[in-house]
Amino acid sequence: MSAREETGDTTAEWRRLTARPGPTAPVHLDGFHALKHALRFDAAVQLAVTTDRTATLALAAELAPELTTRLDALLRDVTSAELARLVTRPHPTGVAALAARPPVPPADRARTAPLVVLDNPRHLGNTGAVIRLAAGAGAAGVLTTGTVDPWNPGVVRAAAGLHYALPVARCEVAELPTGPMFALDPEGVDIRDLVVPDDALLAFGSERHGLSAAARARADHLVSLPMRPLVSSYNLATSVSMALYHWLARQPRGRGAPGADTGGGPSEARPPG
Repeated sequence: MSAREETGDTTAEWRRLTARPGPTAPVHLDGFHALKHALRFDAAVQLAVTTDRTATLALAAELAPELTTRLDALLRDVTSAELARLVTRPHPTGVAALAARPPVPPADRARTAPLVVLDNPRHLGNTGAVIRLAAGAGAAGVLTTGTVDPWNPGVVRAAAGLHYALPVARCEVAELPTGPMFALDPEGVDIRDLVVPDDALLAFGSERHGLSAAARARADHLVSLPMRPLVSSYNLATSVSMALYHWLARQPRGRGAPGADTGGGPSEARPPG
């Protein structure tokens, strides 16, 4: 088969996969780092393409050597022009992939780390940033309420493929799992005066309107973050990171994060990808 014929087959398969409706639609992974993270956490990758196989495998050898052989077998070659026709905004690494969305685990599953709840978030980038840092901190998962799909391609891009490192789903406030809910609110008790239990739900309101009435009614505790006077607010991802760090700082130093023995390649001191 010629390179042109192979590219044509790849394009047809990509379009066939992306034509699937609703929950059966594949997750779009933008860039090498998103594909790397998805593979490390056992995503079912259906199709992966690259505009420069040599450069992609060199990047894998540097950042994820345990995946080099797997990537070499998985990647299909496409031209830059073809990639631009397949995706809205090609990633600078020239890599894109499609993967199956994982099943949502049971809501009553026992937790050994807090669950992050984003109450009606509006900004896709902020939501993705929260998922990325929640994965790094070892949170039990990220749940969102409201209309934004946490698996939206813009969210997945901002999270760099780390949706596969922990459960991510959307639900109604009434469907939230059991456990003490600590909701962030400027009028709440200073978080430094509280101990966040391992089975807590850490709830954060939307960037503009804060907590909904339903989330506020569900909360067992209203909690505030320390903030200098005259500063109005923190970014959503910053607030989540501060609350998770408050929990994490009280954990035994040798304790691994939930799922730490799954996948897990070497850490990388790299800029966000």
